[in-house]
Amino acid sequence: MKIDGLDRLLSQLQQANSGGLTAQYQEWLQEMGLQFLDIIQDEIIKEKAVDTGRLLNSFQKGDKENHFLTSRGGLTLEVGTQLDYASYVNDGHAISSNGERRWVPGRWAGSRFEYDPNASIGMMLSSQWIEGNGYWDHAVMLYEQMFEHSLDRKLQSWIDRHFGR
Repeated sequence: MKIDGLDRLLSQLQQANSGGLTAQYQEWLQEMGLQFLDIIQDEIIKEKAVDTGRLLNSFQKGDKENHFLTSRGGLTLEVGTQLDYASYVNDGHAISSNGERRWVPGRWAGSRFEYDPNASIGMMLSSQWIEGNGYWDHAVMLYEQMFEHSLDRKLQSWIDRHFGR
């Protein structure tokens, strides 16, 4: 995700830095990253993309399958997951795109299929397209709106405090 104007803003803030402004913005950016994680998790739940909870839980700061990076001087924030299938849930994917059928051993437990490589029963999968639910796209759209509004408030607060409005 790229936010237009952030590099220019950071350059101006570095020039204006007196008395720990960069540290204040780093803390604010960290908070914004945590809010983005909340938005992603809310979208995953809203789109009913929760089965085992692995995808949902991969978007947490500090999770081993998570990608959450912050850095000090350049005020960098990077949020994501390292789960391979996260993009399939968002974008959609084909199962057996060449039309062949595939046997999967296991058993049904209620409405959920449990894979068991040693089972003598199972199910036959045929080619089909699984629609993505757009959880990431929705979360980014909401976050960009929230980020812009929050950044405006933060800058106005700083201007008011330092230039006595």
